[in-house]
Amino acid sequence: MKSTLFSVAAFAAVAAAAPAKNNLLAIRQAAPAITDATILNYALTLEHLEDKFYRDVLDKFTEGDFEASGFKAPFYANLKTVSKDEQTHVSFLTAALKAAGATPVKECTYDFDLSSVNKSIATASVLEGVGVSAYLGAAADIMSKNYLTAAGSILTVESRHSAYIRDALAQVPFPSPFDVPLRYNEVYTLAAPFIKSCPSDNPPLPVKAFPTLAFEADKNPKTVSAGTKITLSTPDYTVKAADGKSQIYAAFITVTGFVFADATPVEGGFTLTVPTAPEGGAPITGQSYVVLTGCNTTVTDDTTAAGPAVVEISP
Repeated sequence: MKSTLFSVAAFAAVAAAAPAKNNLLAIRQAAPAITDATILNYALTLEHLEDKFYRDVLDKFTEGDFEASGFKAPFYANLKTVSKDEQTHVSFLTAALKAAGATPVKECTYDFDLSSVNKSIATASVLEGVGVSAYLGAAADIMSKNYLTAAGSILTVESRHSAYIRDALAQVPFPSPFDVPLRYNEVYTLAAPFIKSCPSDNPPLPVKAFPTLAFEADKNPKTVSAGTKITLSTPDYTVKAADGKSQIYAAFITVTGFVFADATPVEGGFTLTVPTAPEGGAPITGQSYVVLTGCNTTVTDDTTAAGPAVVEISP
């Protein structure tokens, strides 16, 4: 197992040394300034992924396959509507970019685990949740009021998709009064494992992937809530403080700020106890996101060592 030293000042070395999927060179070239066109292409990159995912799921599985897996009518028909929505989002963003004189990114080649209906729908739930968080996180950077309104209208639809699929999985459909905004690199880190390659002429986006941080079901309790001890895995690498003794923290992302917990190193990762959000803060419930960092006051791209990991936390 490779060992990578981490400190706040040395994050770049962590990111370079860790083996997070690094195969999106067409996306991760130069870092242009964040413009509305950049944000629309960022959104289009995610919509392409969702669009192809649902098309692949519907191509592989029949309505009978869904019913045999416990997803009774009208779930299959509604999933077709979700798929159509994603196709429409792709068409809309592509047209908007062309109208603005920008080059829209094209669909990439993806690697989805479609080994079963249940795994596919679990992935769908994660993708929809990430989509909501991606639009929410990018909203503040959109300069055009028209684009902001359009992005908001897509966000609300993605949120309905998320609630519907969560309910089908017997999860609380709306587990929190707040959704979680994610920054560009956090979203990219979660999307990168699904992307094998992209067209070489796709416009580059100013994003990078952090090292992978994973919440693995077989290493954790079936139900997680505040106060639960969990394990986060760091596959194929380790995170250590540069001085060998400083504390590493797990930072849970919420709309009202980060909530920190001490992370204890174990073989293959870290253990920690899920914290309770401070009074007046957004609760840590539903599809939640946690990163590793060496700082317990704030989190930036420069102080993120790994993650985010996706953790489903019960209210």
